[in-house]
Amino acid sequence: MNLKLASFALPLGLAFGLLQTSPAHASLADCGNIDIKADAQCKVEVEGGCTAKCTPISVQASCAADLYVGCQGMCNVSAEASCTGSCDLSACKAKCDVTPLAFDCAANCTLRAEGMCDASCSAAADKTKCVASCKATASGECDASCTVVKPEATCSAKCEAACQGECKAKANASCQLTCQTMGSAKCEVTVKGKCEAECKKPEGAIFCDGRYVDANDNGQKCIDALKAQLAISVDVSSRGSASCAGNSCNAEGEASASCSASPARGDKVSLGVLGLLGLAVGGTAWRRTRRSH
Repeated sequence: MNLKLASFALPLGLAFGLLQTSPAHASLADCGNIDIKADAQCKVEVEGGCTAKCTPISVQASCAADLYVGCQGMCNVSAEASCTGSCDLSACKAKCDVTPLAFDCAANCTLRAEGMCDASCSAAADKTKCVASCKATASGECDASCTVVKPEATCSAKCEAACQGECKAKANASCQLTCQTMGSAKCEVTVKGKCEAECKKPEGAIFCDGRYVDANDNGQKCIDALKAQLAISVDVSSRGSASCAGNSCNAEGEASASCSASPARGDKVSLGVLGLLGLAVGGTAWRRTRRSH
């Protein structure tokens, strides 16, 4: 199917002054490449309350991240010269020069590129879906543009890559929205099912700011990545059950305890003493091992 590329309603603007040197967002591979803010509130949910949160809206961000990748072959327009020519590289460089090694090209590019999304989607039939698609495109294009730039690269190189990523996001946003819309309904059903299935497991499902994070069965890796890359401590207080077989209980894949009542195989018990078995101090996410997708 041929897709006509309509320009986004809101130009990126003449200024390219990036707002900060520390990452404000991150698109995390271990979290399904969903774009997450550094101040996001992330929590593991389990059981009934968790399932109720597996709504079409809550899974849209994860679907947008997945669909962005599938639509890249169809939506791969180069950055427009008029956009790259308007990038204020000197302002970007001034920000980077403060702490060059700490300046994150992709995070700062994404922060700037996402600025177009709300206004650009203001007239969309489904604004939340449009914004999710726009932000996934911004994050994806910025990551792709900045990946080739090493942390030790010059500020000029980082700022040029950020400019390219932002402008390429603008050039491809409309195409991505059209392409993603064609697959969104199927994706939302699939991811909603994954969310509900994870809610039934002791390890639960991860939500950040109310959005389901599809970690591709690598929940602990996602939690570790959130902590390492964004300093986000995930609330796992809702976890409190373990699977018992014979006299052995396994909780979150790492803690074990004696099941004095010897429940039948497959039964679950509440472990009120899990804090004595493996809690990380200060609200830090518990460590557990999950298979890779």
